[in-house]
Amino acid sequence: MKNKCIVIGVSGGIAAYKICTLVSSLKKKGNDVHVLMTKSATEFVGPLTFQTLSQNRVILDMFSVDFEVDVHHISLAKKADLFVLAPASANIIAKVANGIADDMLTTTFLAATCPKVIVPAMNTNMLENPITQENLEKCRKYGMHILESGDGYLACGDVGKGRLPEAEEIEDAIEGLFEKDHFLKGKKIMISAGPTREDIDPVRYITNHSSGKMGFALAKAARNAGAEVTLVSGPCNLKTPSGIERIEVSSAEEMAKEIIDRQEENDVIILAAAVADYRPKEKALEKMKKSDDDLSISLVRTKDILKTLGEKKKKHQILIGFAMETENLLENAQKKLVTKNVDYIVANSLREEGAGFGVDTNKVTILSINKKEELPLLSKEEVAERILAYCTKGE
Repeated sequence: MKNKCIVIGVSGGIAAYKICTLVSSLKKKGNDVHVLMTKSATEFVGPLTFQTLSQNRVILDMFSVDFEVDVHHISLAKKADLFVLAPASANIIAKVANGIADDMLTTTFLAATCPKVIVPAMNTNMLENPITQENLEKCRKYGMHILESGDGYLACGDVGKGRLPEAEEIEDAIEGLFEKDHFLKGKKIMISAGPTREDIDPVRYITNHSSGKMGFALAKAARNAGAEVTLVSGPCNLKTPSGIERIEVSSAEEMAKEIIDRQEENDVIILAAAVADYRPKEKALEKMKKSDDDLSISLVRTKDILKTLGEKKKKHQILIGFAMETENLLENAQKKLVTKNVDYIVANSLREEGAGFGVDTNKVTILSINKKEELPLLSKEEVAERILAYCTKGE
């Protein structure tokens, strides 16, 4: 996502300050960013701030003649690759839903033929008002993309829906719209991510170091490729990519149930989660008190999700598993490929610098029965794209 002309319309609302971060990030990535503001928006953030961050003059007045003609609303509307309206107040949503063009922002918005994204931000009651909901539905009908507001504490003191999503969430949604190669369009893909937690007692649990980054990168890349994505995630602190259904689980048993129950409805299943192989045989109902003696905990095997899916896999389905090892990586991965009846195994080693848990890069080898592809050290986003390419390959 670079070398794009992105127009951002800022309407009046306290959440306007968050758009500063969005403008800065989009500009740093090499995009041509233009900001239009309503008069009320300037009461919250000064135009000079956006002008400095975007390195383009902020457009406010329809009738000003003290700047170049090529930034007038028709020229800007023509060259825009995307128009983002954020924060979108109830007032501005009502205007664009009904074709009202009474300032530079709404005039340019109406003239633009590029994809449009509306990011509502307002008081909960205003958002849930039937008039606002009807106006949003009109915008959807006209082909505009609506990014859902978040829940939380609002500037007015209320708690509820209406928060403007964070800048990175808006940018994530924008990135998905710019992806043109929808080679997975029409496919349903389920991806697992993160660790599991196996309770010892109400206070303690067994887990691992998985951050979930690889699984989330796969989910985001699959969405960008046009797939309908379900993300089954263990406990992690990553934000859900826009447009993805996230199912949160804690234990291996919970993850197994959610994934196995959904096997039939998915075309591709990728198990990137680090699922515990063992769990305590019994969970103590009360906190276990420490003593001067050693403690032994009896462990039992958890359900092997990958093997269970492999046994029930249909001809049209593609099943991809992960194998993380500290020794004999390829031998163990190849054995897993055969014994669990999967199409591909993604093998990576904790011994490789820049690979493994918690980092933003990975170095993997993708194995099938007939071939193997060893990838160099790449970002997890790039690794995800290379893995997804196998979801349409036949061997």
